[in-house]
Amino acid sequence: MATKESLEKIAKLIRYFILVSTTEAGSGHVTSSLSATDLMTTLLFSGIFRFDADKPDHPNNDRLIFSKGHASPLFYALWAAAGKVTEKELMTLRKFGSPLDGHPTTAFRYTEASTGSLGQGLPIGLGMALNAKYIDKLPYMTYVLLGDSEMLEGSVWEAMQVAAHYRLDNLVGIIDVNRLGQRGETMYGHDLSAYERRISAFGWETLVVDGHSIPEILDAYEKALIVKDRPVMIIAKTVKGKGVSFIEDRNGWHGKALNKEELGRGLKELGEVDKEICGKITRPGDRAPERHKPLMVEEVSYQPDKPVSTRRAYGNALRRLFPKYPDMVVLDAEVSNSTFSEIFANAYPERFFEMFIAEQNMVGAALGLSRRGKIPFVSTFAAFFSRAHDQIRMSQYSDANIKFGGSHAGVSIGEDGSSQMGLEDISMFRSVLNSVVLYPSDATSAERLVEEAVKFKGIVYIRTTRSDTPLIYGNKEEFPIGGSKVLRKSEKDIVTVVAAGITLHEALSAYDELIKEGVFIRVIDLYSIKPIDFETLYEAACSTRGIVTVEDHFEEGGIGEAVKSALALHAIPVHSLAVRRMPRSGRPEELLEYEEISRDAIIKKVREIL
Repeated sequence: MATKESLEKIAKLIRYFILVSTTEAGSGHVTSSLSATDLMTTLLFSGIFRFDADKPDHPNNDRLIFSKGHASPLFYALWAAAGKVTEKELMTLRKFGSPLDGHPTTAFRYTEASTGSLGQGLPIGLGMALNAKYIDKLPYMTYVLLGDSEMLEGSVWEAMQVAAHYRLDNLVGIIDVNRLGQRGETMYGHDLSAYERRISAFGWETLVVDGHSIPEILDAYEKALIVKDRPVMIIAKTVKGKGVSFIEDRNGWHGKALNKEELGRGLKELGEVDKEICGKITRPGDRAPERHKPLMVEEVSYQPDKPVSTRRAYGNALRRLFPKYPDMVVLDAEVSNSTFSEIFANAYPERFFEMFIAEQNMVGAALGLSRRGKIPFVSTFAAFFSRAHDQIRMSQYSDANIKFGGSHAGVSIGEDGSSQMGLEDISMFRSVLNSVVLYPSDATSAERLVEEAVKFKGIVYIRTTRSDTPLIYGNKEEFPIGGSKVLRKSEKDIVTVVAAGITLHEALSAYDELIKEGVFIRVIDLYSIKPIDFETLYEAACSTRGIVTVEDHFEEGGIGEAVKSALALHAIPVHSLAVRRMPRSGRPEELLEYEEISRDAIIKKVREIL
């Protein structure tokens, strides 16, 4: 174990790295990094933290998440002190092409998850701790460095409640209480008792320390390792800018680097720095994670004459597919009896985690699970993913492999009213880089698309419908991502109607009515909204007078805009039927008619085009 003197020398070297790298960059959060230097130096190099630096993905490694991601100069300096980043490489901080981004991203090999949007690190750590305790059955610890400003974020307190519920004694939070935020004093300043009262009330063990006393810090870490059945929060009183007197505890220095002259003064205060010293990190054990061999699964089997909702088929698919894909984990926000993820929960309770009504934490935890090699399916009402959009947005920067299942989409949910209607969800998930957006219309397509989602590496959104709907497809039908299905087609087709989900059934009903009049329309099931099947759409558009899209979603960002975007370089008329009126309660059929996305509305639009 390192001595107090050697840790102090390493801390001085880390402060040197923080100062010179940020001055070279011309920007960066110097003071926020300096305040947490002693906390992190003691954690990594005292023998507490167990990590094989040559194998960052080693399953037994302890995990370290910088929730206060703006302290990235400290994060990179830690690995420089460990001999894994050179001083020359540190000088590329914040420069284009460097893995040392202004806030940590997974471009840097020691970053557990991309952070910087405050309040997200603790939920991510919770997911990693769940993985260790309940899935892989490994002894690794998860440590999360938090800033005092971000302790106002609701997602932090969501995570605290759920972590206490699951008795995560392998999760340790460290609050760097340096008193100052971006523009002045934080809500509680240096009142550590305020943090202690609130955090202990949430069922956490609290340890209050002087964040610049290495013996006190080390003692706290040692105590944290022996606490049982509850997570631990270390509340550390620190000084922002610690180590450079003229910026210590001074407002106005947040996110500001020292200039060359100030750097010289700061380095003089640091004194002689031993650049030959190298921090040693204790290696972890080598226990194998608990694993299950993939098994064969039963076939999809639905009776053609029995309507089934796609949300129920989603739940059926989760249960059916787990033996073949044993890395699956399912999370739900206390609506599993509506999303039907309860079907999975009843079959495999050890792989189901109730996240309660705390969607931001649920998505963050899913990212943590994903980063540890699991395939999380996250289920709730489509409308409620909007409150976790920042977590979804941030997950795209962490190479996330998460599947989102949103039920109760659109006005077709009926009497529950507008607050429960997901009408922005397609747009939201389409905007995520490299995401996939799928919208099944019957039970068979729902089952098959869940299987496509689990095989796909990345972010996938599956939109399901509340109502039971007739079977359209046989049990053997395949639904590759990026495809579509042409359900009605002839050489006499005048207009192409493109739909998905509930409105596909309206389109098929419109077809049946129009054909009685001798009017032929082509009907396409656009089950893959992103990526979109350009070839099929283009061929249909060239063969008919135009395209009518119909969707149970707001016009902005939905199916209509996806089709228009795909065909933007071609002079093809695209007419959009979408939700344009303020939604209200009513029977599903009334609301489809009211919003002009029903069978009759489609017929009316086709006649207008004719």
